[in-house]
Amino acid sequence: MARKAPLAIVKEKFSEKAKLVEAVKGFMTEDLWVGRTSSDRGGDKGLDHVSNAKLLRLHATFSEVKEKFGTRAKLIDAILTAENRSKDAGYKKRLEAYPVPRLYDHYKAASKRAKAATAAKA
Repeated sequence: MARKAPLAIVKEKFSEKAKLVEAVKGFMTEDLWVGRTSSDRGGDKGLDHVSNAKLLRLHATFSEVKEKFGTRAKLIDAILTAENRSKDAGYKKRLEAYPVPRLYDHYKAASKRAKAATAAKA
């Protein structure tokens, strides 16, 4: 069975790209968003020029993180707990600079490694 194109998914779920962009901008709060923009690097295109596929991935990732953890801080704490590095302040400071999609991928990998380690001990 063929996968749907990103444009078809956007039209099905949001009816137009502008509504998807607004949905992603809804996650641009201090709780989830890192305060970096393309204007920091000399450009200022915004989310309107981002591809549909990337916007869909961002929306899915932010939705999952908001549902499971609520904030970036709780996601970072979950990563530190999964890696048994809760007291490592330097590592926590480095993680705080990462954007949410990178943190969420890191969390999934860390929890998978933790499950494998506990299964190996048993």
